[in-house]
Amino acid sequence: MIPRIHKQGSNTLGLLHYLYGKGTHEEHVDPHLVASFDHMAPDPGRDPAATKKDLQHLLDQPLHLIETDQRPAQHVWHCSVRAAPDDPILSDEQWGDIARRMVAATGIDPGDGAGCRWAAVRHADDHIHIIATLVREDGRRPDHHRSGRRAQAEARLIEADYGLHRVTPGDGTAAKRPTSAERHKAERQGRDRTVREELRETVRRAVAGAATEQEFFDRLKDAGLLVRTRVLPSGDLKGYTVALPGDHNKDHEPVFYAGSTLAPDLSLPRIQARFDTTAVATAPGNGGHQDHPPQRPAPSAARRTTTDAAWAALLALDRSDGAAAAQIAATGEVLDALAKTSALYTRQELREAALAFERASRSHTREEFRHSQQLRRAARDLVRSGPALGRGEDGATTAMVIDMAFFLVTAAAHWHGKKQHAQQAAAAHQAAEHLRAAYRTAAGIPMGALYQRGRRLALPLRHKQADHLRRAVPDLAEQVLAEPGWCALAATLADVESAGHNPAALLTEAAERRELGTAESVSEVLVWRLRRAADLPADTTDMWPHENGAEPPMRSAQRPAQRQTGPRSRRP
Repeated sequence: MIPRIHKQGSNTLGLLHYLYGKGTHEEHVDPHLVASFDHMAPDPGRDPAATKKDLQHLLDQPLHLIETDQRPAQHVWHCSVRAAPDDPILSDEQWGDIARRMVAATGIDPGDGAGCRWAAVRHADDHIHIIATLVREDGRRPDHHRSGRRAQAEARLIEADYGLHRVTPGDGTAAKRPTSAERHKAERQGRDRTVREELRETVRRAVAGAATEQEFFDRLKDAGLLVRTRVLPSGDLKGYTVALPGDHNKDHEPVFYAGSTLAPDLSLPRIQARFDTTAVATAPGNGGHQDHPPQRPAPSAARRTTTDAAWAALLALDRSDGAAAAQIAATGEVLDALAKTSALYTRQELREAALAFERASRSHTREEFRHSQQLRRAARDLVRSGPALGRGEDGATTAMVIDMAFFLVTAAAHWHGKKQHAQQAAAAHQAAEHLRAAYRTAAGIPMGALYQRGRRLALPLRHKQADHLRRAVPDLAEQVLAEPGWCALAATLADVESAGHNPAALLTEAAERRELGTAESVSEVLVWRLRRAADLPADTTDMWPHENGAEPPMRSAQRPAQRQTGPRSRRP
């Protein structure tokens, strides 16, 4: 159940006309009262003798108890209460009880005999509107401070009492929802989403990995947005606003939105806090402030870099809360960058994952972004690399990075869960499901090629890889051997050994890391972790099969044999 406190107004009759009218799109059905302050208010919906003017006059009578110049300019209080789509249809009596509980909880009519006058109107099965005059019967103003939070708290109790869908409690860090006017405008214009939602996604993608204010604003303009900036007398930037071309108000002027009204973390100060230009400028291959244009990384290279950064971030979630919050926020940037640069066959699921995780990227924990610059630079590389192909090394490294992103997002869900961040944890779990779906699509061809190569391994070589597995991960060995992905893992272990690494050592390291319990296929997870750690090609469709124990030819991406497990195996 979602209560919403609307902006205060000054026209009681105007709001009544809307509540008892047909609605913007004829959506209001049988408008009528379900409750009022005295149980006897006139109902213009079902009483032919009653008018909306009669109800307005009754509600506004307390205004005459105080001098005209002392009356509140915005005296109309308006609250809507909406049930969840899967909730049963409540009766008028039940909605009346809910209305009385809401006005009591919010301080509009606390039950002391001198509360505000109010009425609750129902014009749909799933919600009611409560209208009240913000002057009490004794002439005083009501104590409705923080009425939104009070209403939310009462809604949680109502859900429990009525057996309704339990809404996850929030913490005030969610992005502002589109207003009904914005939704209706989007419908008139034939848009799937409101302008506010489109702008929020575009701005978030512009933030992903941006190193400077100028880069951020350039990305906004490249995305086709209208951008305005506000500058202080000192010359420093104060803020920015954005508008969607073609979105105009009644005066045919562009409708601009401040970043902070799109989402709390999209204000200019919050965006500036992400920048670490020194780290970006000195990082090899990351551009920064250099005299020559930065070299554009290949999509597959950018995805490998992102996989490494996600692996390191996964370990950083166990550090300070500020470091963990920064890594989670940067994870949102990576998902935005992946969605922007993904091939068509994974784009929709990755976009849905990024949109869902947006809620998980914010909490009241202050981010220490110095800990997340590696992940942010990886997001920047993804954006600079451009769209990836859905085949070859691009497609295979996409599966690799999605696999790692899934575990990073799952770890973020666990972190939020431990901190009692219910909405963020739920959003992260939702994002993980979209990533799981994207992975299934992306991994089909490269994992299939590895599977076929593994099946063609000579029996002695397969037994040898099984022995490595039993020595390295005895607790998981039998589960892995029973999975279809075991053949792909056996082929990868053979590649690891051919590249000069110790398969058992790398396997032990890969299995000791986090979140394996959430994997659908442990063997596939180990495949990608091994291929990342050993710098093996992700795409093996053109590699020779290990038939009769033969080794594959050396690839340029593989490490020389003399490296053995070396520093590479000790990477985080």
